[in-house]
Amino acid sequence: MKIWVATEDIADGLAGLPGLECVVYDGTGPLPAGIDEVEVWVPPLVPAADTPGLMARMSALRLIQTVTAGVDPYRPYLADHVTLCNARGVHDAGTAEWAVGAMIAVLRDFPEFAAAQARGTWARHYTGVLADSTVLIVGYGSIGEALERRLSGFEVEIVRVARTARGDVHGQDELPDLLPDADVVVLLVPATADTAGMVDARFLARMKDGAVLVNAARGSVVDTDALLAELQKERLRAALDVTAPEPLPRDHPLWTAPGVFITPHVAGSTPASVRRTRKLIHDQIARYMSGEPLKNVITGLY
Repeated sequence: MKIWVATEDIADGLAGLPGLECVVYDGTGPLPAGIDEVEVWVPPLVPAADTPGLMARMSALRLIQTVTAGVDPYRPYLADHVTLCNARGVHDAGTAEWAVGAMIAVLRDFPEFAAAQARGTWARHYTGVLADSTVLIVGYGSIGEALERRLSGFEVEIVRVARTARGDVHGQDELPDLLPDADVVVLLVPATADTAGMVDARFLARMKDGAVLVNAARGSVVDTDALLAELQKERLRAALDVTAPEPLPRDHPLWTAPGVFITPHVAGSTPASVRRTRKLIHDQIARYMSGEPLKNVITGLY
């Protein structure tokens, strides 16, 4: 069975499985031979430039196992006979940890203090604090659960929101009433047609003065111009691991907007994610080869 994987590390993790012809292709450079023989594809973290074209040429393809929770680059082009699975769970720890660190960084003015350190300036001043805050988690799935566990010692109130209401989790339609009370709004929703641009001018206008928007989802979820307008008025602050566009051009006004902290899409880029990805893919391919049910199969809207 021929399988294309994104990294040597993933290939090494599959070495113990018999009957595999494992080819490493990271989505760049010359295309390996035998694309029409690929039965399983583990695409790279950053999608290949012509993902639809590659999928169209994979006539033997039966399984796509992504290394990300998001599957939007693949789902629109999926043939009926191809199963699509995501990497739900492998990035939970890293992304949740980043979200906690990012909200603290903004609330406690860490970027400003770092800039003062670079200037050799003792810029002592009062800052905000996470304690006694209300944290609104928008997109309460496995990463949201991981984030709540990590926030449990910070003396905050957690408000949970998912696409549809369940138990103590609010539905997305309740957001207009929940936003005005939140001190921190964390975005963890998948990139879908429903979430594209959901954080628009009206969404941001509902947020309280001085609130922090934390985007660990996808850049497409936020209307960049609307966010810029609020940042430039210094009414809101933001921590962004993802942007639209991405990568952010050197001259983009987001870089210099007041109250924004930007990291280059690194929330899930940790050794923990690498280890967990390797284990997930090994177990998943073993299941596929033995005919066992697969994990994380994508059906409907996630």
